[in-house]
Amino acid sequence: MSANDFSPTRPDPAAQALLLQVRPSTPLFVASPQHTLLALGIHTPVAHGAAPLAQRARDALVQAAAEGASAPVVVGAVPFDTARPAALGIAPALWRAGPLAASAATQSERLACRLRAVPPGADYAAAVAEGVRRIRRGELDKVVLARSLELSSERRVELPALLGGLAARNPLGYTFAVNLGGGRTLLGASPELLVSRTGGVLRANPLAGSAPRSADPVEDQRRAQALLASRKDLEEHRVVVEAVAAALRPLCPQLQVPARPSLVHTPAMWHLSTELTGHTEADALTLALALHPTPAVCGFPRGRAHELIRHLEPFDRGFYAGAFGWTDAKGDGEWVVAIRCAEVDDRQLRLFAGAGIVAESQPQAELAETSAKFRTMLDALGLAHDAAELPAAAEALA
Repeated sequence: MSANDFSPTRPDPAAQALLLQVRPSTPLFVASPQHTLLALGIHTPVAHGAAPLAQRARDALVQAAAEGASAPVVVGAVPFDTARPAALGIAPALWRAGPLAASAATQSERLACRLRAVPPGADYAAAVAEGVRRIRRGELDKVVLARSLELSSERRVELPALLGGLAARNPLGYTFAVNLGGGRTLLGASPELLVSRTGGVLRANPLAGSAPRSADPVEDQRRAQALLASRKDLEEHRVVVEAVAAALRPLCPQLQVPARPSLVHTPAMWHLSTELTGHTEADALTLALALHPTPAVCGFPRGRAHELIRHLEPFDRGFYAGAFGWTDAKGDGEWVVAIRCAEVDDRQLRLFAGAGIVAESQPQAELAETSAKFRTMLDALGLAHDAAELPAAAEALA
């Protein structure tokens, strides 16, 4: 385990040691198929201010290096609403190991808790119907509407155990934890890379258009192929990819964009995926902020979608549907979309799930999609999949 060397191809026993060090105060932990990363402390915070966030982060990097930080790295998270303060700081170094072995991941126990949906399922379906109505009137092309599950437990959530369970169940995703301050931690297992930069080469991988997995292999493949042929989901995906490409081209003139999406999956969901690549001089955080929030988590046009989200969602997203990651002094880094996640505060958890709404969306289908997306966190907490189907299942979890 070191701050510079790791194996990108095989599980590394040192990754488990990094996992076991995670606490609510940990600035950043990320476990992906390529590596496991841990920031142990913050040398210099990135203060909120009038200057652009990427510039404030670069200034803080320079300050930390001048004050003796050996390998300073910007780490943390950006909220969904970029006008809000970010949870970013400069770590003196980023500890790295290879991938976290699924066999070594600590499994979490079932969390006994009480649970309520915000909004209730019927209210969410009504919000989707209103979104569809606005889209069909021509006010916007797409809006992403989310709902949440609020959990109250009698015991404190053990972060390494919960993260270990998430990593074991989602080995192809980005299992993460970010200190938000005030004892709050954002954690989850996201399937979606926002953007990475390595040696001047960027990679972005938007996901949009989803279908729940099935335990029956034949039905599972039928759902995958239906998604790949779905007019509604292909249109939703096209809107996202075109917006991502338009945001990146000023920073990457030779951007390469595949003509059609491919399929990727998590244990809970199938997704339409497109990987964009190209060369750039911009640093990873600048690239991430140029993209965020994409239509995959907000909608299109961005301003109108954001306004409708504020009108229809009865809660503050905070850092859900934001971005987390890191950028080093060379400009290299990795930023991931903060989805399939929960905000944890001691014995309280708030889970989030959203769905992309377009003109052909059906309220009950979108409600079912968000229920399926909750499975990522519910599985790791040892809770039944139907916990998202409130109110019927709520009392059973008490």
